[in-house]
Amino acid sequence: MSSLDVINTHYKTLITSHTVSTVSALRGSRVEFRADYKPNRVTRVTKPDHGLPGDRSSADGVDRASPCLSSEKNVPYEKTLKQEDGVSSGPTKPLPRSADAVVIGGGSLGCQTVYHLAKMGMTNVVLLERDRLTAGTTWHTAGLLWQLRPSDVEVELLAHTRNVISKDLEEETGLHTGWIENGGLFIASNKQRLDEYKRLMSLGKVYGIESHVLSPAETKDLYPLMNVDDLYGTLYVPKDGTMDPAGTCTTLARAASARGAMVIENCPVTGINVHTDDLGVKRVKAVETPHGTIETACVVNCAGVWATKLGEMAGVKVPLIAMHHAYVVTERIDGIQNMPNVRDHDASVYLRLQGDALSVGGYEQNPIFWDEVSDKFAFSLFDLDWDVFTQHIEGAINRVPKLEQTGIKSTVCGPESFTADHKPLMGEAPEVRGFFLGCGFNSAGMMLGGGCGKELAHWIIHGRPEKDMYGYDIRRFHNSLTDNDRWIRERSHESYAKNYSVVFPFDEPLASRNMRKDPFHQVLTEQGCVFQERHGWERPGWFNKEGPAPVKDYDYYGAYDIERNVNYKYNELLGKEYTFDFPPHHDVIKSECLSCRHGVAVFDMSYFGKFYLTGPDAKKAADWLFTADVNKKPGSTVYTCMLNKRGGAEADLTVSRLEPGASNLPLAPKSNGDTYYLAIGGGVAEHNWNHIRTVLQDQGFRCQLVDHSEDMGMISIQGPKSREVLQEVLDTDLSNDSFPFSTHKVVNAAGHQVRAMRLSFVGELGWELHIPKDSCLPVYRAVMAAGAKHGIINSGYRAIDSLSIEKGYRHWHADLRPDDTPLEAGLAFTCKMKSSIPFQGRERLEKQKAEGLRRRIVCFTIEEKVPMFGLEAIFRNGVPVGQLRRSDYGFFIDKTIGYGYIRHPEGGVVSPDFIRSGEFTLERMGVTYKAKAHLKTPFDPENKRVKGIYT
Repeated sequence: MSSLDVINTHYKTLITSHTVSTVSALRGSRVEFRADYKPNRVTRVTKPDHGLPGDRSSADGVDRASPCLSSEKNVPYEKTLKQEDGVSSGPTKPLPRSADAVVIGGGSLGCQTVYHLAKMGMTNVVLLERDRLTAGTTWHTAGLLWQLRPSDVEVELLAHTRNVISKDLEEETGLHTGWIENGGLFIASNKQRLDEYKRLMSLGKVYGIESHVLSPAETKDLYPLMNVDDLYGTLYVPKDGTMDPAGTCTTLARAASARGAMVIENCPVTGINVHTDDLGVKRVKAVETPHGTIETACVVNCAGVWATKLGEMAGVKVPLIAMHHAYVVTERIDGIQNMPNVRDHDASVYLRLQGDALSVGGYEQNPIFWDEVSDKFAFSLFDLDWDVFTQHIEGAINRVPKLEQTGIKSTVCGPESFTADHKPLMGEAPEVRGFFLGCGFNSAGMMLGGGCGKELAHWIIHGRPEKDMYGYDIRRFHNSLTDNDRWIRERSHESYAKNYSVVFPFDEPLASRNMRKDPFHQVLTEQGCVFQERHGWERPGWFNKEGPAPVKDYDYYGAYDIERNVNYKYNELLGKEYTFDFPPHHDVIKSECLSCRHGVAVFDMSYFGKFYLTGPDAKKAADWLFTADVNKKPGSTVYTCMLNKRGGAEADLTVSRLEPGASNLPLAPKSNGDTYYLAIGGGVAEHNWNHIRTVLQDQGFRCQLVDHSEDMGMISIQGPKSREVLQEVLDTDLSNDSFPFSTHKVVNAAGHQVRAMRLSFVGELGWELHIPKDSCLPVYRAVMAAGAKHGIINSGYRAIDSLSIEKGYRHWHADLRPDDTPLEAGLAFTCKMKSSIPFQGRERLEKQKAEGLRRRIVCFTIEEKVPMFGLEAIFRNGVPVGQLRRSDYGFFIDKTIGYGYIRHPEGGVVSPDFIRSGEFTLERMGVTYKAKAHLKTPFDPENKRVKGIYT
């Protein structure tokens, strides 16, 4: 028997004793077949052997029996409904009294994390698995690995997983993990889908990932059994493949054990001890089990669908939900051997090669929620609901017609954990220091496990991951949402149902909207505002000239007998955004941008985070936290970054120094010393809040950080005519001498006190007004009335995106991320390097400055009128050197603009001369465009406009 056959017979389970001869017969007799169906009935299956093919010993060296195989039925396990739960023999090893870290959960993420922790030198680490390795959700995973995703970070994470599984582990242990490299094939039934694949292909070139766009005829040559009549084209990635969960996890456990880690099975966790330190900070103290307590300051929650319950033990919110996720395994198919795995996204189905058969699965719009998560579910499955699953069968038959005459050998329906944005939950929990998350992997735990395990290990040991993991960081969600059942359920459903949808640049969720609304929401809705959702907030995206387009309650896309929303204008407008071309309302956004450039526009930016930093050590904390010198005289406002220990940018924000004095909330807190007002982009406010709080705790600063984000609105009035408008509304002189750039004052606006700041995020003369909640609408109406004769208009964040990239201003988590330093990002001016004041990350910047930059952000423009959105490949003299992080259309200069980081192909310094001397092209969907590189922004490089100079 080949290793492939052993893998096949290890992990697929027969749920029903019936034999279904053909798919068509199944479809014809579905009611009869499901006569005894009970929605949540659980089937226990015989536990698999955790040895590798040809090896019958377990990770801890104990011999174990092989699984019960039925040659007569030719399936991996016999149906066993009355098997005793669990293995009652107790833990496979004695528990240590203490550990540097305790990883809980022996699935893909738990094994990868303990392996990488040990590999990085943390040898006193324990993995606890309540049953046997992979017993929860990992054992029944399909184990697919696709190398290309619409994210540079995810491409890197997947590459690391692939290296660990296909090469590293075998070199370290001499054992084969079960990796099979049979390639991957993405199916496109329309132009939009193929355009998406071409974007992936261009990104893949930057990382050396081989891929090919194939015609229908070429696809037929590669995969003769495939129906290509309805194909537009395909993307073929030859080095994609399939992983074996048991072989992988067993080998990971052995490799970790060889480095000193301890893997203990049959040991459930019953409690997490948390204590409060002298500063009032909650920290992990110990892990309790029925067999003893392990003292530790670090717990890693890799418990999969059970992660929420584990979090509750420590008072940590884990926003995920469990759903049934299924696939079926066919009987033998002649001619299928060695074919690539297939993802037919438009049919929402995948076809995984299973030796001489196929596994068929997908993502439906009506998944079954598992609301009563059971603790006794090791190696267990649900009955398959054919009413839910049949849509995948139909899609699979269309793609491989031979399946209609092929029997189904076995069905697998197990629980998987899903999250609100279909991304994992990682990082240190905001509620408890030392409690880390490595869960919520949305059925992608095997393929992301290696990369995420490495980053999580680095996070634990060094305080932050190496890569930009913000998209997976638990702190990407606002704390008001992470225990909101409606938000978790609706968003997780929508993310599941749209998992195979085309990832368009301007998509917005329909689920769980209107969770956080600012005081301007209703009046802007009436004026045709098309809102975007960020961090729970509804923020203005753009303004529809055809009238209101309010967001309605979620209709679950008609699933679960919920009536679909009809005459839904917002959804119709969103649908028109589903393009990789310029959207139909491109001219509307152009009008908003040019009104700002030539006249005046008002932007509602109320979703911004608004924090006060006060206390005896506030000045010390500000010096350490912020790269810029914010300790100028009161009334000053400074643009600055905050860094991690490696010099990476954790945030960019404005910090205003306030006069000490009596409380004037929400405009100013009571203070008899140094006080700072922090204004931070609202989509990342929770991340910033927790970064600041963590630094304050680690440094022992005696400070208070207070959040007044909900208590204030904020509007920004920008453009050459902004001074004329606001001079009618504010009771203060707005001249350059009296109110210079980067200053602020508390003033009266239409009889209401506001904090006015002369700032701009669009590169124009302008002011922000930070307004107490109850005063927002009167002040707004006064501004609009004063601006009427100047042609003032409302503008949204789509215009801000365009205006800001045209000016060269950075967006955090696009042009600026935790893996970018300010020097690389062109923000050296925000760093007080000429002073002697220490700040977090300074040593790294000094070293980088001395050695020279190995990567640098560059602005590119192209002459052709084509849209770009980021991820386009950058070539210098025909060699890939990076990809665009962000791109948009600059309406004032009338060009597409993109920003991306480039590297020297030979690892050298990226100097200005290196940039000037190169011939650059950008690749968009396989087509290259000549690009001009700019060392400075092509729009107002001398910053005259923000100073009010319009000559």
